[in-house]
Amino acid sequence: MAQWLTEPGFFGAGAPLYSDLSLLLILLSAGLFTWGWRLAACRRYEPHRWVQTTAVTLNTIVVLSVMIPSFVKNILPGIPSKLLEGSYAVTTVHALVGAIGLILGLFVAIQATRRIPKRLSFKNGKQFMQISYTLYMASTLLGVLVYVAAYVLKM
Repeated sequence: MAQWLTEPGFFGAGAPLYSDLSLLLILLSAGLFTWGWRLAACRRYEPHRWVQTTAVTLNTIVVLSVMIPSFVKNILPGIPSKLLEGSYAVTTVHALVGAIGLILGLFVAIQATRRIPKRLSFKNGKQFMQISYTLYMASTLLGVLVYVAAYVLKM
C-alpha cells in the first residue's frame, strides 16, 4: 500500500487515511443507494438503474481493495480464539452481512443488465432489491460501528 495512505486520516480519530477514505466512500455509496431507492419509488427506473450500478461498483471497489485485505490481515487470524475480544465480533458480523449484501447486490445489478441466463434469473426483482438494500444499510451501520470501536474507542 502506498505510504501516504497509512498517514493519519482526516476524521481526527487516529485512523489511517485509507480507513477514513473507505468510510467516506462507503457512506457515499449508502447515500447513492438511498437516492436510487427514491428514484425507483418515483418510477424513474432508468436513472435508478444508473445510480444503483454506480453505488454497487463503488462499494465493490472499496470492499475488494480495502476491507477484504484488512479483514484477512487483522481479524481472520484471531478467529475463533479472539472472537469475543475488542472489535472482532462486530467486525466479523459486519463482514458476513456485507459479503451477503455485496453478492446479492452484484447479482441484482447484473440481473438488471439482462445478462443472466433465464434459469438463474429471479421473477420478483423488487423483493431482491429491497433485501439487498437492507443488507447494504445494515452493513454500513455495522461498518461505522467497526470504525468507532477500532479507532474512537480503540477496542
